[in-house]
Amino acid sequence: MAEAVLSASVVSSAAEIPAEVWNSLAPNHRGIVDNPFVDHAFFLAAEQSGSSTARTGWQPQHILLSDPAGEPVGVLPLFLKSHSQGEYVFDHGWADAFQRAGGDYYPKLQCAVPFTPVTGPRALARDPAHRTALLRAAEQLAAQNNISSVHMTFATEEDAELARANGWLIRHDTQYHWHNRGYSSFEDFLDTLSSRHRKVTRRERRDALGADGLTVKWLTGSDLTETAWDHFFEFYQDTGSRKWGRPYLTRSFFSLLGEAMPDRVLLMFAYDGDEPIAGTLNLIGHDRLYGRYWGATRNVPFLHFELCYYQAIDYAIAHKLSVVEAGAQGEHKLARGYEPTITRSAHWIGHPGLRDAVARFLAQERAAVARDQEVLGQYTPFRHGERPGR
Repeated sequence: MAEAVLSASVVSSAAEIPAEVWNSLAPNHRGIVDNPFVDHAFFLAAEQSGSSTARTGWQPQHILLSDPAGEPVGVLPLFLKSHSQGEYVFDHGWADAFQRAGGDYYPKLQCAVPFTPVTGPRALARDPAHRTALLRAAEQLAAQNNISSVHMTFATEEDAELARANGWLIRHDTQYHWHNRGYSSFEDFLDTLSSRHRKVTRRERRDALGADGLTVKWLTGSDLTETAWDHFFEFYQDTGSRKWGRPYLTRSFFSLLGEAMPDRVLLMFAYDGDEPIAGTLNLIGHDRLYGRYWGATRNVPFLHFELCYYQAIDYAIAHKLSVVEAGAQGEHKLARGYEPTITRSAHWIGHPGLRDAVARFLAQERAAVARDQEVLGQYTPFRHGERPGR
């Protein structure tokens, strides 16, 4: 029997793909996408707010895969990039080396959630053959348009293995995630830590809030008012201006996100009386909480740890979520119960010489990450240096 011929087309906006089509192709439970960053609404908000556009160097080039009857069977979120900012997987060295050798590294194609170092599915299709076809379509798009490379960042282990089997290069890095092992309370979690770490954690929580009489509130759903978003954007701008020079996301992005998925957005604000002085933005997944942005208008010792790490643990325990992902990097998370976790990306590089050089570099880097993981695992705060349930 002849194999069914699939067709791939490039669309310049998530708006061109119906939300129900996009979301049905992503892993979901009862129509709700497991990972909120992969939800059609997140991409649409980023594009409609002017955050991920050609002007900002994130030109949408999403691949839509259709069967012979014209029915959509796959989506690959994809962007034409003129720089490497906002990716959290750093390839500036590759770009510089290729430029010095006379090549053009940019533009490149980025299969990613813009500005988001969160692992999630990238090749959105139910059939593994269709997921492979999406990768092939991205390769062909690059080759036909003299684009140097395709990069799938923060891919799931399944997507990374699929890419590796199809000749892509694999890169590893480390993040720190907290795991809920059936804890009934924060104190229950603390009981698994060494005595020293229990004392340190209790002191940090007490000093973060008690010294100034601060309170914390969780805001979601109808609590996500424009006033709340104004406060949060002030916090976000403060952090963004210090880290990146200018924030990546526009003010309207947050309003659009709150309107589209209010029950999946969680703001945690610290208040001095009625005044919010610090806050974090989290997204709620099927079985995990994703911490993304933090900011403050006042410097309070340990308040960052309280809002970003300890309150997230409180929320996960209260809502029986399995994991808290607290964003990129940060070895300081280790002492607060967040454990080292491998993250993955996959890279297709067209130029043979550049591909060979990057392959050698990645082999050494993966070995170094594996060694680091082994060492870091010895410094978790759990009793006897052992991670429970491992």
